Amino acid sequence: MPLIILALETSSPVCSVALHRIADASLVGQSELRLDKSHSTHLTILIEQLLENTGHSLADLAAVAVSDGPGSYTGLRIGAAAAKGLCFALDIPLVAVSTLKALAAQVAEVTAWPETQLYCPMLDARRTEVYAAIYSHEGQEVMAPTPLLLDDDTLAEQLAHHSVLFFGNGAAKFQPLLGEQPNAGFLKGIEPSAVAVGALAVAAFHRQEFQDVAYYEPFYLKEVYTTTPKAK
Repeated sequence: MPLIILALETSSPVCSVALHRIADASLVGQSELRLDKSHSTHLTILIEQLLENTGHSLADLAAVAVSDGPGSYTGLRIGAAAAKGLCFALDIPLVAVSTLKALAAQVAEVTAWPETQLYCPMLDARRTEVYAAIYSHEGQEVMAPTPLLLDDDTLAEQLAHHSVLFFGNGAAKFQPLLGEQPNAGFLKGIEPSAVAVGALAVAAFHRQEFQDVAYYEPFYLKEVYTTTPKAK
């Protein structure tokens, strides 16, 4: 009987994989690589090594979970392709977990008195823009994922009434704009992790919240613009 869920997190420069038990959502093992643009060449290797190191095989997988976005367009496509390939080959379900929600849960879990804060993950979307959302400590969506242009008035209403914790690789761009705002807190070094994705995926698995493997696409949040190179 399948025992575990494999979670993939490829939305950021960190390539991360994790295994969780279906029965109790406990972590079996994790592995990550912090090499820029390494996802396409190292993701399958990380998966194989993690299964081997934990004494499992592909036959033990009950489902594959993938970080759904927003985030790096290329990274999300690589994660989705790998997840869909495994689900097709093994005839198992695909679970998609919001990158921002997983990041918020990751921080709320280790925050003292988490109920006193709102949680705002921010992922860098270039220039003065970030992908952001706001969640309660229980994962309830206070502000849906959205692209935000940052200035000193961004999220002013939320900060007027709540203590908000900001984190993720886009939060550093926001901190200088707020000055001495007393309701804003910032955490450094918080990166998306397959561990958080997998923990939320186990709950989604029990609720049978599965994606259509054939038609699933990541949640990019914005359209991707490409250009054609000029002829020499």
